[in-house]
Amino acid sequence: MTERAPVPVDVVQRLAAILERLPECHEHDAWTGVAWKTRDATVAHVFGGEDGLVRITLRAEPDEVAAFQHLGPQYFKADWGSNVVGLILDQHTDWDELTELLTDSYCIQAPQHLADQIDRPAPQPTNPDLPQASTAPAE
Repeated sequence: MTERAPVPVDVVQRLAAILERLPECHEHDAWTGVAWKTRDATVAHVFGGEDGLVRITLRAEPDEVAAFQHLGPQYFKADWGSNVVGLILDQHTDWDELTELLTDSYCIQAPQHLADQIDRPAPQPTNPDLPQASTAPAE
C-alpha cells in the first residue's frame, strides 16, 4: 500500500489561523489529515494523497461547484456530496482566494446564527455592462 503524503505543519497552521477565527470552528484529527468543523459539520479537510500531493476539500455553492469542474487540474469536485469541492495546495496556492472559499464553506456548514456573524463582501456583478456597486459613502 502506498503511503499518503504528510500535510506540512506550516500548512495546517496557516489553515488553522484562517478557520479558527470563525465562531465555533475547531480543528479535529480526521481519518487522514486534519479537519475543521463547526458543531458536527465539516468545513474543511486537508490531507495528503498517495500521489504525494496535498489537497483540501470544502463546501461550495452550486455555481462554484460548476466552476470547480472546469477550472483545471488544481481544482476538482469530490466524488462524494453534491457541494464538496477541493484544490491542490502547493507553492502556487492563492491564499486570499482560499480564505474566501473557506469562509464561504463555513457559512454553508454553520448554523445560520453563526454564519450571520461573518462579514462577507456582497457578490459583485460579473457582467461588465451592469452597473458596479459603489464603494463611496452615501451623502
